Amino acid sequence: MEKGKISSLQMAFMLYPTIVATAILGIPSVTAKFAKTDFWISPIFASFIGYLTVYLAVKLHKLYPGQTIIQYSEQIIGRWIGKIVGFLFLSFYIQVTGLVVREYAEFVVDSFLIDTPIIVVMASMVLLCAFVVHGGLEGLGRAALLFIPVFLIPQIILFILVFPDLEFKNIFPVLAKGVMPPLKGSIVPGGWYTEFFLISFLLPFLVDKKKGMRYGMMTVFAVMATLVIVNLVVLFVLGPTTSSKVYPLMNVARYISFADFFEHMESFIMAIWVVGAFVKISVFFYATALGTAQWLKLSDYRPIVWPLGILIVITGFWSISNSMDLERYNVNAFPFYGAMIQTLIPLLLLLIAMISNKNKKNKQSNL
Repeated sequence: MEKGKISSLQMAFMLYPTIVATAILGIPSVTAKFAKTDFWISPIFASFIGYLTVYLAVKLHKLYPGQTIIQYSEQIIGRWIGKIVGFLFLSFYIQVTGLVVREYAEFVVDSFLIDTPIIVVMASMVLLCAFVVHGGLEGLGRAALLFIPVFLIPQIILFILVFPDLEFKNIFPVLAKGVMPPLKGSIVPGGWYTEFFLISFLLPFLVDKKKGMRYGMMTVFAVMATLVIVNLVVLFVLGPTTSSKVYPLMNVARYISFADFFEHMESFIMAIWVVGAFVKISVFFYATALGTAQWLKLSDYRPIVWPLGILIVITGFWSISNSMDLERYNVNAFPFYGAMIQTLIPLLLLLIAMISNKNKKNKQSNL
């Protein structure tokens, strides 16, 4: 079904913007509402669910090499229950992909293309991603490798240019009300870390499978470090007002005024957002297409890429009515929904698989 191969480094470059792209825009304000000035600590606590999710995905892959969760869930808990679990995963990924597309379009329309119909922005991005997904995993891996500098360099330039406006005193007092506020603030970004389970759709196609765990864990750390740095920069510039901003990083970019030449660097945020959203949507799209083909027992996933693209656009367009509904979903529903599907279910599958394998070994030893 998938003849392409990628390296562990390409996998890391696919996963890094997949998590960071949407997290750096809205997450700082959400975590600040719970953790106040300690919201920069929340990504550290949230990262533990990322490490757990990667560990579960890699352990399941070692037990069932060359298979995704859509395939080995049927072996672990039986065909019909496994089909139900696979359907839950596919429904989840279709919905999340649609909402990511809608979130991308909402930001672009609200910030830059004010008079453009949102459906046009959504359809154009999904069309672009569909071409990449149809080209196969190798093309997606090379695209991620190509675009990672475009994703990282604007962040670095932004942090350098905003340095004169940083007020380091905004970080104090640290943990004035203990660890509970940043722990509460970690719940929402924890939902983003569960997306690391997408690694289960990539591990079967690694050329260096032994490095899968290492690069997965390194990517979790890189995401955590990026979110901590972004939150600190936002805190040093906006201070206690962070929680009142919809896109705090966009407000930070508007503070930049360097040598009367570099001013209002919103274009950097736009570059980060477009490139990151492209990689994220493509990775989710690929996992959905591959998983659907495996669930339906098809010989190739490419014929269903275009119908799935239409379904993703429709899901994103009709599932919510505005950006406020999307924010409420991201805060109130997605962290728990994501953890249940991408961490809790794999944990249960791993426990069942380990117990089943242990029983088989005991029976063989008795014989």
